[in-house]
Amino acid sequence: MTTLSEQIAGERRRLKSVRQLLTTAVARKSGGDPSFVPFYIALGDYIEAAMGRLHAQDVKMGDMIRRKLVTLDDKSRQALDELHERLTGNQAHLAVFSAARNALQGEGADALARFEQASAAYTAYIVASMGHHGLTTELAAKLFSEADWAWMAGITAEETALEQQLYARVHDLLPGALADLQPAAVGPA
Repeated sequence: MTTLSEQIAGERRRLKSVRQLLTTAVARKSGGDPSFVPFYIALGDYIEAAMGRLHAQDVKMGDMIRRKLVTLDDKSRQALDELHERLTGNQAHLAVFSAARNALQGEGADALARFEQASAAYTAYIVASMGHHGLTTELAAKLFSEADWAWMAGITAEETALEQQLYARVHDLLPGALADLQPAAVGPA
C-alpha cells in the first residue's frame, strides 16, 4: 500500500508529465491533423481535473494557514497574498484553456489552433507561477499535522481512479505524429 505522500507525489509526477507532453505537442503544432482533436480533448480533461484538484488543495492550504496563525505577520501575509495571486492567475488561464478544449469538442479540427494557443499560454504560466513556493510551503510544514495534510489532499478512491483513467486516456489517444513521445515512468498509480 502506498503512503499519502507517495500517492500525492505520483499524482504530481503524472501531472508534470502530462503538462510536458502538452507543451511539446503544442510547440510542434498539429498542422490541422484531426487525429489531434481527441488527444487534445483528453489532455484538456486531464489538466482540468488535475489542476482543479491542485486548486482545491491550495485553497484549503491557505485557509488552514490563516486559521492556524490567527494573527498574520508581514511575511505570512505576503505568502498568502502570493498564493492568492497564483491561484487567481491559474483559474483565469484554466478558464481560457477549458473553453478552448470545449471548442475542440464542438468544432473539431477548426479549433486546433485556438487550443494550441491557449495551451501554450497556460503551460507557460504553470511553469512560471505554479508549484511549491517557499513561504507557503514553510508555513504549512511548520503548522500542519499528518491529519491536516490528509484533509488538505482530499484523496478519495474515486478521484484516484478518475485521475488514473484520464492519464491512461491521454496516452491511448497519442496521435501517430507524436508516436516518439512515449509516457515517462512516473511511479505507481
